[in-house]
Amino acid sequence: MSNPRIIHVDLDEETILWRNADIEQERRIAIFDLIEDNYFRPEREYDGGYAGPYRLQLSVHEGRLALAIGTEGEQHLETIVLALGRFRRPIRDYFAICDSYYQAIRKATAQEIETIDMARRGVHNDAAEMLKERLEGKIDVDFPTARRLFTLICVLHIKG
Repeated sequence: MSNPRIIHVDLDEETILWRNADIEQERRIAIFDLIEDNYFRPEREYDGGYAGPYRLQLSVHEGRLALAIGTEGEQHLETIVLALGRFRRPIRDYFAICDSYYQAIRKATAQEIETIDMARRGVHNDAAEMLKERLEGKIDVDFPTARRLFTLICVLHIKG
């Protein structure tokens, strides 16, 4: 029986160097939303025909994203590694816009906040499409899943 979805996400705590309340809230929301509604189907066939649900651990090592995929019973299936070079600019842009957004929430007009939020969504959407492309042939994900995974990739890149 196929159940192509993520049921648990771990972020490598050693990778996360710094957090603030806003980023921690983004992380919690992204993980909650990801678990609640996602489509995640690795392209590789696993022993015994295992087809989900999956546990996922995300980490960054030497400029590469590692997606460690496991079974519901925590048996490791595979680790997919993606170079993150193409994501440097979207991550940097996303952080800059998020910083502007969090500052605007505290003192800007509703129209200014909406304008910044539209720009933030645009960067996020473009990065999610790029992630879907980079995962092509490895993992099939839907757009909302790619968006939430991009948020978590950003959390792993916070330097403080």
